[in-house]
Amino acid sequence: MIEKVLYIHGFNSSPLSMKAELTKQYLASHFPAVQFCCPQLLSSPDAAIAQLEEIIQAEPNVKWGVIGSSLGGYFSQYFAEKYRYPAVLVNPAIKPYLLLADYIGWQVNPYTDERYEVKAEHMDYLKSVEQEKISANLYQVMVQTGDEVLDYRLAKEKFSGSDLIVQEGGDHSFIGFAEMLPSICEFFDQKAPN
Repeated sequence: MIEKVLYIHGFNSSPLSMKAELTKQYLASHFPAVQFCCPQLLSSPDAAIAQLEEIIQAEPNVKWGVIGSSLGGYFSQYFAEKYRYPAVLVNPAIKPYLLLADYIGWQVNPYTDERYEVKAEHMDYLKSVEQEKISANLYQVMVQTGDEVLDYRLAKEKFSGSDLIVQEGGDHSFIGFAEMLPSICEFFDQKAPN
């Protein structure tokens, strides 16, 4: 089994999100030896990537597994490919630089009340870290067709060769996420580096 889970939350989210909390609780009760790490990401994508990089590089010998939701799923691809970590993507963003272009300007994180600015250059940075070629065997990808924020078909197409779970209905928060945690942990168990 992996030693630590790095949970990467989505845009305008936090470690207090429902999926992060459920993951933390599930690991604590079923895999107490596995540590859970979910930082409050810095608001700009370049700062967030640097922040996550620092966490990983502080413990280079740890066997990490990554879970990413939405924009966190996009960031997870970057780390999975760079470090060959197994990654679980939940309703992942595939081309966030297109979607988030509509959010340029001032935003307020509903969890933290932080006010911050989304800038056009952030879209350029997101494009620069895009993983166009992926190693399909590193990923478990779960999407719901009722996702009202992201087009699930983009993830289905990109990760067609991965462990892909497509559920009818649901929404962007991924309804019934708690029921997926045993499958997530089984995936990490199978993919843990020796």
